[in-house]
Amino acid sequence: MNENKFIQLLKKGDEKAFETLYNEYASKIYGLLRSYLKEDEIEDALQDVYVRIYRGIKGFKQRSKLSTWIYKITVNTAKNYLKKQKKNYLSLDFNLEKNKFTSKENVEKDVFDEIDYEFILNSIEKLPPLDKTIIKLRDIEELSYYEISKIIDKPVGTVKSRLHYSRKKLQKIIEEDQNE
Repeated sequence: MNENKFIQLLKKGDEKAFETLYNEYASKIYGLLRSYLKEDEIEDALQDVYVRIYRGIKGFKQRSKLSTWIYKITVNTAKNYLKKQKKNYLSLDFNLEKNKFTSKENVEKDVFDEIDYEFILNSIEKLPPLDKTIIKLRDIEELSYYEISKIIDKPVGTVKSRLHYSRKKLQKIIEEDQNE
């Protein structure tokens, strides 16, 4: 089914469409929330994301892909949970240098090809929340720089720069983990 028809079914409140939406996105949303939140908060946040999707779908203007809109809701929900936690010391300071940076595509591709997928996922979990999010959205979900920029509310150049530095951090973590 094409995305426009699917969105129209969602806007009409079609239960099967929402079930399909849940089945398609639950694990992706869970993984993204896991980048930000403690394990015991993820289920509640996941439910909040779906409530926001349900309540907001009629106002979805389709200026972006449905997946981009859903990821944006997910990141905003996670940020709201973090704001509520006074004891949380994770920094969501996204102020980065605004210089353009061109990174060669798939810098770590050779490394990734040689390493077990589960090992990589465990290494990704050691990154700060924004780094995890950007790597997951770009390298796992294969979203464009533009889509990621819309999700995290940062310019495309910042996304490219942050992705480059996130991959370098990940490479260092992988190398350290391999030497253990």
